[in-house]
Amino acid sequence: MLIINKLKKSFSDTEKPLLNNLNLTLHSDESLSIQGASGCGKSTLLSLIAGFDHPDSGDIIIDNLSVTESKNNAHRIDQFRKNKLGIVFQSFNLFDCFNAWDNIAFTARLKGNYDKKHQQALMDQLGILSLAKKPLSQLSGGEQQRCAIARALVHRPSLVLADEPTGNLDEATSDSVSDLLYETCKQANTALVVVTHSNDVAKRADRAMRLHKGVLENAMPEDAFAPSTF
Repeated sequence: MLIINKLKKSFSDTEKPLLNNLNLTLHSDESLSIQGASGCGKSTLLSLIAGFDHPDSGDIIIDNLSVTESKNNAHRIDQFRKNKLGIVFQSFNLFDCFNAWDNIAFTARLKGNYDKKHQQALMDQLGILSLAKKPLSQLSGGEQQRCAIARALVHRPSLVLADEPTGNLDEATSDSVSDLLYETCKQANTALVVVTHSNDVAKRADRAMRLHKGVLENAMPEDAFAPSTF
């Protein structure tokens, strides 16, 4: 459901491309983790997939829609993100003025497919249903990130992008939240791409890859989860 073909991206005509003929195919319900040195282009790749930025060349296709061909059509890109994508940020990006329930419901209401029973089941699965009416100020970091995961999934997207989703959490909470992220996406038949510096988070994915010299490489078992260089 996600196809990336010969993707190139640089930020200067004189510098070496950050992404250089990058290719990737990801199927529905499949999870992929991406690691790599800081500044190698991991977050840039997610931004390109989400249509927030545009490549120099190449194509990104999600559910038969070319994201790159839609780059000059702002409405079409907005509709694509609203209908096809769920995004989990490191910094949660929740609304302080909303309680947990309304934060999670926001994306589905925006899309127009709000389903109270579906949201209840999703929150129950993530262990946060009892927090529905609580303001964000009363939630821990782990609880807020679970809310962010629920918000990313509540409108039934085809693909979830997670950029360092456990970067602001302690180790124990990170383990719990990452397990829930992978499990919930799998049960929802939703493809998942996780960018992470955490070896523990990366190894939970169906496929583990590293971004190196502008391309994605399969992470070999013996070196896939060696300590990262920052």
